[in-house]
Amino acid sequence: MRHHILLPTDFSANAWSAAVYALNLYAQESCTFYFSHAWTFLNSGARTHISESYIEPLKIQAKEKLVELQERAELESKDRDHTFETIFGMGSLMDSIEFAIAKHDINLVVMGTKGVTGTQEFLFGSNTVTVINKMRLRPILLVPSNFEFETPSNIVFPTDFNRFFGEELKAIKHLADLHKSKIEILHIKKKETLNDNQNANFLMLKTYFKNYDHHFNWMPNSGKKEQAITSFITENKMNILTMINYKHSFVENIIKEPIIKKMGFHAIIPFLVIPRVD
Repeated sequence: MRHHILLPTDFSANAWSAAVYALNLYAQESCTFYFSHAWTFLNSGARTHISESYIEPLKIQAKEKLVELQERAELESKDRDHTFETIFGMGSLMDSIEFAIAKHDINLVVMGTKGVTGTQEFLFGSNTVTVINKMRLRPILLVPSNFEFETPSNIVFPTDFNRFFGEELKAIKHLADLHKSKIEILHIKKKETLNDNQNANFLMLKTYFKNYDHHFNWMPNSGKKEQAITSFITENKMNILTMINYKHSFVENIIKEPIIKKMGFHAIIPFLVIPRVD
């Protein structure tokens, strides 16, 4: 099976770091990677008329940067079954992502958490938040700034067991298959507190992952879930965090309140956001 991975880029160091992570994550897989750039002209207001002769060189410059990224990635992925293509689009980031998914049968979108204007006090950049909010087509893997690749031996999947699990879980299985990772399922409450619906979903999950190395973890609810998850990640050396983006979910909560100090949630490992299947 050949994978098709989309790498949106604003040519920032963080975007390149996310791309390198993706190349290493899929090092043993047959892949086509697509570097895409959504080009928009930002008028500072100083110009009342913008001529095509002024704009066209800017477009050419962006296209040249895409080619440079492709060549750089080819060197990075030497001796791997990886091929690279570039996509230059006009308009919004979200439009360019949806276009690429439709045209190239993209399996996964990999992005950095911040762009060229990112600052340390914000968990996600504005572009990332937009994509998380609107993406309903494919999983998104968000990679923290300057994150060094490490083999993802452990994947953590926090859940409240309140919802029935469906197609969304395939993304977690796929991720685990890449490096034979162990799946750590985390519930922030004691097992004894599960109601009938939660218990049914717990048993379903147990059956679904029966052929995978997995373990259920129960943590007391002693404060904010954000802090509990962060503690679990650091104390148990988790490598990737996975969550399903349901309505009114934890994912929605953290992107509504992006200031790290307020939330106590740090983007310390890559974060796979899986869109809900309605």
